[in-house]
Amino acid sequence: MRRNGSNIQRWISIAFLLAAAGLFFYELLAYSRDRALLPDQLTIAGISVGNTTQSEARERLLQTFSTPVELFYDDQRILLNPANVGFRLDTDVMLAAAELERTEKSFWTGFWDFLWNRPGEVVRIPLKAEFSNTQLENALRDIAVRYDTPPTVSEPIPGTPNFNPGTPGRVMDIGRGVDLVGAIIQSATRRTVNLPIVNEGPAKPTLDTLEILFKQVIEVADFDGLVVLYLTDLRTGDTIHFGTQAGQEISLEPDIAFSGASINKISILTAFYRYFDEPLDSESARWVEEMIAESGNDPSDWLMERIDRIRGPLVVTETLNELGFENTFIAGYYFPGAPILKPYRTPANLRFDIDTNPDPYTQTTASDISMLLTDIYACERGGGSLLARFPDEISSAECSRMLDLLSANILGTLIKAGVPEGTRVAHKHGWTSSPLDMLGDAGIVFTPGGDYNLSIFLWNEQPMIWDPTSRLVADLSRAAYNYFNPPS
Repeated sequence: MRRNGSNIQRWISIAFLLAAAGLFFYELLAYSRDRALLPDQLTIAGISVGNTTQSEARERLLQTFSTPVELFYDDQRILLNPANVGFRLDTDVMLAAAELERTEKSFWTGFWDFLWNRPGEVVRIPLKAEFSNTQLENALRDIAVRYDTPPTVSEPIPGTPNFNPGTPGRVMDIGRGVDLVGAIIQSATRRTVNLPIVNEGPAKPTLDTLEILFKQVIEVADFDGLVVLYLTDLRTGDTIHFGTQAGQEISLEPDIAFSGASINKISILTAFYRYFDEPLDSESARWVEEMIAESGNDPSDWLMERIDRIRGPLVVTETLNELGFENTFIAGYYFPGAPILKPYRTPANLRFDIDTNPDPYTQTTASDISMLLTDIYACERGGGSLLARFPDEISSAECSRMLDLLSANILGTLIKAGVPEGTRVAHKHGWTSSPLDMLGDAGIVFTPGGDYNLSIFLWNEQPMIWDPTSRLVADLSRAAYNYFNPPS
């Protein structure tokens, strides 16, 4: 009996051993098959490729990333094939990284984890791909051509100093679109995007258009004398500078000399602040206000005498020369019978083709006085030629004070008459009377649409009538204001 019992136990043990060996080899075979596949917790470029072969993973990647992406321009659906923008997957690099993850763990360590059904670590292999930004940008531009509604330009209204409002538009932000579309063609899950559309106001006309309008205004006014105009866009530095006489263009090389009249008091103001600092004494403060706001000649002389009792006008001129203004000067005091301290011959007053009979005591040009005003404007903001040339003699605060003084000149005609009430205009006007043969105004206009510098000089051989002549200056000023601030 004991012998039979031992045999049974032996056979049972052998059976268990054979079963265990069979199970071992079964699991080993199963693990070998599993190990030949990519790890079950592996993703490539956001796509799950666990338990797949390399070829299956490659096919899954190509299928996902070759699918067209959906672009929406408002409610218009547009399909974009990634291949059309040069999109190319680098599957070899990504699958090589996946293969490294598959073989990184030793066979028997992996088998042990397999037997205990331990999940592998989550492994994420990033996308490796490229596309052409240039091709994508061109594709978006093609879409924009089809669907954009560009704004129309604000255009002058013929025969008037006014502009029509133009129309706003809706256009694609191409730069932002490239970023957004570039992101979705590299995404495995997000393959749809709304293209960035922005509203744009009416397009602004060019300065060339404004110059044409200026000339049309002069033509409509039927003014047969000489007009010289200088305008600077103080944001960009772009300028308009032209001269016409009886409808004919005149060369401004060099610029044309005009009597400085009271406009040249801007030059006196600038030179005075070079030599005297704020706060001014009460007498000087009163004189600068009277010189600009009331256009007083006596205060002008007194201020120049403060600079230099004998050579005051010449010192003012020397300051202008140091700033590079060769056509602007003051050769004597304003009081009647004052001697000319020094005769000045300039490129402007030596022109033989046109002669405005400029005052030998004080002369300037539209370009010189405009650029001086621009220097004062830039100085207030911490830059420009005034601060560069006289860093220890003129300050930004003094330039700000000069603009305040010029803004207190509240004459309601000329440039001031062409802008809406309440608009700040830092300017100085001047004319010769008995007869009225020269009229000018030069100033900086501060507006919501941008600040600009405008100088206008008119002259005629025949005496000019105040109303139509001053109205022409106002209309030219209105054209400039409307250009920078077109109606909405």
